[in-house]
Amino acid sequence: MSTIPRIGDPAPDFTANSTQGPLTFSEWQNGKWVVFFSHPADFTPVCTTELAEFSRRAPAFEALNTRLLGLSIDSVHSHLAWLESIESKMGIEVPFPMLADIDTKVAQAYGMIHPGESSTVTVRAVFVIDPSRTVRALIYYPLSNGRNIDEILRLVESLQTAAANGIATPANWRPGDKVIVPPTTTVAARKARLADATLEHVAPYMALKSV
Repeated sequence: MSTIPRIGDPAPDFTANSTQGPLTFSEWQNGKWVVFFSHPADFTPVCTTELAEFSRRAPAFEALNTRLLGLSIDSVHSHLAWLESIESKMGIEVPFPMLADIDTKVAQAYGMIHPGESSTVTVRAVFVIDPSRTVRALIYYPLSNGRNIDEILRLVESLQTAAANGIATPANWRPGDKVIVPPTTTVAARKARLADATLEHVAPYMALKSV
């Protein structure tokens, strides 16, 4: 049984064929954030809607210094035919590479095959990987349910904001909302925080600020 890389683990490196040629992940990443996602199979309806929406939102991810990378255990030839179908039927060109993983080596390294769901296709996994190739977040969906691309984009923005500012983000956070300041650990620090007029003191254990 394959293992799933956990938050804080190095993202496994690999070399695989893709719709944009051979790809070695650590070289292709090139210092950017990555949203690496798997889909069950080419030419399937839910996957088609997801690939179309990732493609529509690709400029928003690019603006966040984030690259998109897809995978299924289909061949490059199948991927290419599917992408051509999406472009001809939906008018959407897929701008990011799709990995071919017929031998399932990459899917196994990322724990994308869940035998309880299916032993022959990948589930809908999402890995957010930072520029140091560290896994920062992961989300798994079953075969029957499409992903919310808006939420994946929001998650990337939240992770980047937290990393850049040393803060946390509250539930339903959106860019422009206030963020949570890390809790204090000493009496002196607590007094200094209470005296800081730039903070919104919600509770003894919670203070908010704008970034």
